[in-house]
Amino acid sequence: MTSTERPKLAVRSPADLIAAVPYLLGFHPTDSVVAVALLGRQIIFAARADLPDPSTDQVERARHLAGVIRRQGAEAATVVGYGQPDRVTPAVDAVRAALSAGGMDVLDALRVTDGRWWSYLCTEPDCCPPEGRRYDPDANPLTASAVFAGQVALPDRAALVAQVSPVDGPARDAGRAATDRARLRLAELIEQAPESDLLGGRAVRSAGVTAVREAQRRQRRGERLDDDEVAWLSLLMTHLPVRDHAWERTDGRDRDIALWTDVLRRVEPELVAAPGALLAFAAWRAGQGALAAVAIERTLSLHPDYSLAVLLDDLLRRGVPPSELDGWPSVGMPGVVRPRRRSRRGRR
Repeated sequence: MTSTERPKLAVRSPADLIAAVPYLLGFHPTDSVVAVALLGRQIIFAARADLPDPSTDQVERARHLAGVIRRQGAEAATVVGYGQPDRVTPAVDAVRAALSAGGMDVLDALRVTDGRWWSYLCTEPDCCPPEGRRYDPDANPLTASAVFAGQVALPDRAALVAQVSPVDGPARDAGRAATDRARLRLAELIEQAPESDLLGGRAVRSAGVTAVREAQRRQRRGERLDDDEVAWLSLLMTHLPVRDHAWERTDGRDRDIALWTDVLRRVEPELVAAPGALLAFAAWRAGQGALAAVAIERTLSLHPDYSLAVLLDDLLRRGVPPSELDGWPSVGMPGVVRPRRRSRRGRR
């Protein structure tokens, strides 16, 4: 499932809503059921799930999707299914029932198939003919509004996955060689640390803080890290105090998303965890739930027990809105208890 919180778009017709969905998700859905949450006539949230296999019990999946929508504080919802009717209809019916059982008004339930849409709730032939209504999202004014607002709709989810996929060919070879050099550099750093610095922890943290801050300065200037800088940064972030320093300096800014996307694509598989989780966090904070989801999928596929990725995966699945962290990092991450720093005042 993917979810997102995006700039509000005004919806006046089913065609408007169908035109809006790809920009809310970040890609054009296929073989999907989408629940769109509305406040008045404003779309405030959209959540998507793959159409289940017909033999699958759809009730639990529908309840989960409905729970995500209710958590957004919406007044009503519309359900849209994409695909062939034999698979779409049972999924849409299950989500409609789950939303209604939770006290949510279902404004409409639509099926989109082969460039036409049908309403399950409208029976007026003048409005909703049996053969469906053709639609052209490119000609819809809402599409222009979404593009003007800077929203992007990729051709499909595979295109989104490709944005976080690892580089290959000569770029992969260069990254691997840079990682070998970074490992030697780290071993030397720890070896040269004073005896009072147990296992070189302070030296690693200091180097990591410097690397994170330099990477973010370079990103602000529009400069790309070279292979050695990416390898050094990613290796240092396996040290949790360094990862947490980077996390506290990461929000939903475009530059944060660009930095961690670039690092994630170029690191070696064993170093994916920290940049993958940080990209997911930045994308979630920006309301780009679909990008956050694919970043988490890649991270957990390689590091299934990485705690930050597991936490973010849970937040995405439950549809926790990014507004929960307004004021980050002074507010705590949901589900994370941070120890208070002890004051030195009055200590002797």
